[in-house]
Amino acid sequence: MRTITVNNNVTLDGVMQAPGSEQEDVRDGFRYGGWARPYNDEVKGRVMAEGMSRPGEMLFGRRTYEQLRSVFQGRTDNPFSPLLDNTMKHVVSNTLTEPLPWQNSARHSGDAAESIAALKRTPGKNLVILGSGLLVQSLLRHDLIDEMILTIHPLVLGAGRRMFADDGTFAKFTLAESVPTTTGAIIATYRLTH
Repeated sequence: MRTITVNNNVTLDGVMQAPGSEQEDVRDGFRYGGWARPYNDEVKGRVMAEGMSRPGEMLFGRRTYEQLRSVFQGRTDNPFSPLLDNTMKHVVSNTLTEPLPWQNSARHSGDAAESIAALKRTPGKNLVILGSGLLVQSLLRHDLIDEMILTIHPLVLGAGRRMFADDGTFAKFTLAESVPTTTGAIIATYRLTH
C-alpha cells in the first residue's frame, strides 16, 4: 500500500497560507504572504532537496495544483521545474476537466477521501502532498495521512488559513526526526502512531 506524506510550511499558530509569496493566496484579505522566505537557509534547502529527490508521486488539491503549475511548468531556470514536470501529479478536483494542462497529471473526482483511499490501495509510488490544506484536512479526518514533514517557523501570524481544522479530528503522530535550521525554523518529521 502506498503511503501519503504531507510536506508543508507552518507557523507556530498553524498557519500555512501563502508561505512563498505576497500574491500566492490572498483569500480573506490575507496580507502576510511570503512569510516563510526570510527563514530560508542552506539547511532548509538541503533537506527540501533531499525530500524532492526521493522517488514518489505528487498529490494536490486543485488550488495548489494550479498555483504550482503557474509558477513551475516548463521553466528551465530552477532545479524544481523539470522534476515537477516529469513527476506524476494526482489532482483532487470536481471542477477541473481533463485533459489537465500540466503533463503527467491525473484528476481524481468525487469524494476526496474515498478517491484517495482507493488510489492508496493501488500499486505505485508513495504520494507527497504540498500545500493543499483542505485536502490535508479531509484525508486526516479519514486516517489517510501516514507522515508529516513540517517546517515550523518561529512566527505567529494571528490570522490566515491553518493546516489543522478545528473540527474534532484526532490523530496521534510520533516525532521521527527533527532538524533545526540556522534561522530558527525546525524541520520535524512525524509518523502516524497506530
